[in-house]
Amino acid sequence: MHTILSSASKTVRIGDDQPFAIIGERINPTGRKIFQLQLRNGDLSRVEIDVREQVDGGAMLLDVNMGAPLADETELMRKAIPLIQQLTDLPLVIDSSIIEVLEAGLAAYQGKALVNSVTAEDERLEAILPLVKRYDAAVIGLPNDEEEIPEEPARRLELTRKLIGVATEKYQIAIEDIVIDPLAMPVGADTLHPARTLETIAMIKAEFGVNMTFGASNVSFGMPDRHSIAAAFLPIAISHGLTSAIMDARSPQIVRAVKAADLVLNRDEWGANWIAAHRAQQAREKAEAAAQGQGST
Repeated sequence: MHTILSSASKTVRIGDDQPFAIIGERINPTGRKIFQLQLRNGDLSRVEIDVREQVDGGAMLLDVNMGAPLADETELMRKAIPLIQQLTDLPLVIDSSIIEVLEAGLAAYQGKALVNSVTAEDERLEAILPLVKRYDAAVIGLPNDEEEIPEEPARRLELTRKLIGVATEKYQIAIEDIVIDPLAMPVGADTLHPARTLETIAMIKAEFGVNMTFGASNVSFGMPDRHSIAAAFLPIAISHGLTSAIMDARSPQIVRAVKAADLVLNRDEWGANWIAAHRAQQAREKAEAAAQGQGST
């Protein structure tokens, strides 16, 4: 099952027979005080740097979140989408909890976007799914509702069943346009959380075969050496059925881990992507060494 996303000129397929889809997480002001201040002032100059660093790191899609406190998030999203589409041809993920912001981003976007996100709450389903259908987008669905963010995989599967049922039956959204987030919770809060996520992934894959994603940084939240945790957990999750993640594409350690998973899971025919990435890294290191040599003379 392929979830097909596009910009005006580039298409990305997400599927368990495709290379793992790296969704760059960086265009997000959460935890970035300087970026928040810039956004409150209507300054999008930092976005260009974030786009370049993530593209250089190997991102295949970019998540775009303009949710800075006290900022005009709707207007920022309306401006950010065309700006980013001028900077890169990667498809975009439009990320907000506010309906008006999602609609502004979808209206400004050229291509088929991924909406991040909708929960299984009745009110959210009724507000967001019509937008997804109207703009022919795909959507990330989270299996939590008004009552809880469930810990048990069986309850997550039950809410996934509800979400997919409403989306496909009531709103006629194709099942391949639904990407489920199996809920990655911090290992620092409970070391059983990752096992629950893996079980959820396997159960959803077995029943629905849909594509899945999660925020990779959620798993390591509050722990030291977070990149090592993500680099260890992501290949395991991929082997269970995860097909994409919103992650730090600037981290060579994490990117190498998912590309190695592609290789050993036979999603990188003849190792072409692995070899190309290695050669590109060698070329970058050589160029950096040459630049440093020139600077020291």
